[in-house]
Amino acid sequence: MEKIIAQGGVGNKRYNFVDNCDVDTRCSRMIHISVMSKIRNITGRSLITLTFSLFFALLLGGCTSYIPREKVPSVFASYTGATPVKMVSIPLPVIASSPNEGITGGALTAFLFHNKNDEINALVAPQVNYNENFGVTTTLYGAFYPTPDRNIEIDLSQSTIINDDYEFKLHDKTYFDKKLEVNLSTFLFSDGSARFFGFEAKSPQQQETNYTDKEVGFNLSAGYDIGHHYQVILGERYRDVAIEPGAVKGIPYIKDLFGNSSVPGINGFATHAQRISLVYSTLDSTIAPTFGGFARATVEPTFKALDGAKNFQRYEAEAKGFIPLDNARYINVFRLMYSQTEGKRVPFLEQSILGGENTLRGYGRNRFIDNSFLLCNLEERIRLFRWEVFNVTADWEVAPFIDLGAVMEALDKARASDFEFNPGIGFRAIVRPNIIGRVDMGVGRDGPAIFVGLGYPF
Repeated sequence: MEKIIAQGGVGNKRYNFVDNCDVDTRCSRMIHISVMSKIRNITGRSLITLTFSLFFALLLGGCTSYIPREKVPSVFASYTGATPVKMVSIPLPVIASSPNEGITGGALTAFLFHNKNDEINALVAPQVNYNENFGVTTTLYGAFYPTPDRNIEIDLSQSTIINDDYEFKLHDKTYFDKKLEVNLSTFLFSDGSARFFGFEAKSPQQQETNYTDKEVGFNLSAGYDIGHHYQVILGERYRDVAIEPGAVKGIPYIKDLFGNSSVPGINGFATHAQRISLVYSTLDSTIAPTFGGFARATVEPTFKALDGAKNFQRYEAEAKGFIPLDNARYINVFRLMYSQTEGKRVPFLEQSILGGENTLRGYGRNRFIDNSFLLCNLEERIRLFRWEVFNVTADWEVAPFIDLGAVMEALDKARASDFEFNPGIGFRAIVRPNIIGRVDMGVGRDGPAIFVGLGYPF
């Protein structure tokens, strides 16, 4: 149910190549709307108060209805499989504070449709927000889970000033006796809050610039299972990027401080890339795993002859593990990840990037950029209690974590002093099998940061 705690504004997105999802290094199959609320002018106490106020508003403001199936719009009724249809409606305020976007306020109502097993398998959440930088933003979000092996997401968002976001995502593993997995993401968005601080690990906060990141493209992958634990994935993606003046007042425009000679891609670029990945997984769930291991190695070349900006290559390796204790009340989670980009004058948004809700949670998205990065995430997921709300069982978790990572020119040039150490704590609510809501608060050398979003960070 916490999936509705999400601002409709567009984040500083990064659509690269990680398999099974569109990517700004966030690889959850859940809802990808999230808010980076990096707090400078709100105290820690008021921040915590705000967080729990939203949770209790969720608990107290909902209403459960049972609607005759023939009165439910067919687009929703076809996903529920129940008669009558159980629908939970939850009104909720939308509040966020971020140096990227400023103060945002508004309201939304989430409509959650249940199937005959009392599982949420359709959600619609209209919302309206106001932000002084972007004006009024109207958003319609929908997520549909007809089967455990197929889900669809749509996101339609339009602001009166610059920002917009139109996305469609499909995940389907129903082909060839469930051996073939298809993932498709299409997107068109403008993000007027995007930031650039320069390259290298110690890029200073004083170099902060703003711009509008306008993108259109797609990300497609097809994976085939080999045996019980292996999968080979072939993928293709295309993105066309334009860099235009941003919407945030008081921050220099990126082109006023940087030029094309020092920042490749600052005048816009297009990328058309193909990739191949080998995956090993023993996870018990792709959405909310409690046990198992996962490893992935990916190679992605980009060719100028195929409408790419330049000829360059990307290599990435990732390993993560989940170790349960006390009947999965405690889950030890770790992730190691390495990315390397090779080529001359690779566009800055195609290089290896750290920062954001799924990498270094003490910083905003795209905070650190260079040719490569090395990342380690450690997290202890602790189930505090299991609570039934509106006839829906939810697991409530607390998750202290440590994020450690750095960007660098190459792995052999990594220095201990370049690594960022981000301790923090997360609060999560899980309504199995589809819904994960989270609030993560991390601390970096620029100050604290809070992320409100959906799906596990990794």
